[in-house]
Amino acid sequence: MKQQQTHNKFLIMTPEIKTIDESDIADNVLYYEYATKHLARLEKEGIDKDDPRFLSAYRSFEGEVFENVMYEILLRHALKHTEITEFIIKGPHKPRTKALSNALSISAKGQIVYRTKSKEIGEFDALFCAGKELYFVEMTLVKSLSNLKKRLRKKKALLNVLFPEYTIKSLIIVDEGATGVKQLPSYCTVWLTKPFSAQRYYQKIIIERNHSRKPLKKIHAKNIVGTRSLKTHPFRYYNVLGWIFTGLRNHNNYIINMKFLKRPDVTRFIDLFTKIYIGYMEAEEFQKLYPGTTAKIPQKVMVSIDKEHTGELTLAYYFQHSRKNLEYVKANANGVLNISKKDPYGITVTEVVHIFKMTKSYHELKKEDIVKITSLLQRLPVQYNAL
Repeated sequence: MKQQQTHNKFLIMTPEIKTIDESDIADNVLYYEYATKHLARLEKEGIDKDDPRFLSAYRSFEGEVFENVMYEILLRHALKHTEITEFIIKGPHKPRTKALSNALSISAKGQIVYRTKSKEIGEFDALFCAGKELYFVEMTLVKSLSNLKKRLRKKKALLNVLFPEYTIKSLIIVDEGATGVKQLPSYCTVWLTKPFSAQRYYQKIIIERNHSRKPLKKIHAKNIVGTRSLKTHPFRYYNVLGWIFTGLRNHNNYIINMKFLKRPDVTRFIDLFTKIYIGYMEAEEFQKLYPGTTAKIPQKVMVSIDKEHTGELTLAYYFQHSRKNLEYVKANANGVLNISKKDPYGITVTEVVHIFKMTKSYHELKKEDIVKITSLLQRLPVQYNAL
């Protein structure tokens, strides 16, 4: 098991955590919000429990329950350790509020989130401080942790920006069947629990619809606090995104300012944004780059540098057909384009609109520019791309 070397007793997994002992949390888990409409409809239809549709919906539900059970157990764990100076309260323990803009707050669904304007850019299963260390917690039942890296990188980068005075670390709670633990970064401490089943909660929430539950068992302590106890450093998401766009194209002799790209502060923001924008291509020029495509190409194609979960930097494209109709375009190893629709209400839509407003004629990219940029990215040292 991956376990960071530490003298901090609060990072030692107790037998109660290992076995997921729920004896002290009453029916608190029943007071959290769950996305159960689809699952409840499948149950009402009497769909077979081995049907892929049911299994998919049930796994999502079980993951939600696992997160809330572990949060309740972790909450009580925090009461026993004075080293934990601030543990952020969420869910039914906190009055319902609307998530604030440019601030860490609790959403209407009871989650710890950070939003910029109306867009959520970070959600945390739990947050707590121990001196000058700030821990974000990931609690998941996924069987493979290989795809968790990108999510961890983004969350750590966001917290580094918001709390520069803290050392950011992570606590990962998964069951002992998970694979890929050894590939997680060194700032992670991993707790492996016994296998978890949400069957009794399925019975209560889906079948009985929470008709009978004990009163909420509230927790009060000096170190159990709200999000306002953590003061965030000022951060303007779109301003920084635009600053990077400008900085990458401000070198008179080179198509991309690679020195700027490799700056530590820019690297940190790339981890946060997961992609940065470098200019646009005219439709005719994009067709030259990928002559075999039959996709509908808009007059201007936005070009970005994406950071993959492996850490590799690659090029991607965006087809904006209308304000809310945005497609993400990526070429595979054979040069074939894979096209997928972006969430019309997601942050990428507003990012592309914001950058298009900033573009000038000198931001246009030609086919030969794309070939050169691709070569430059491939030549970046391994330590730059690594997590």
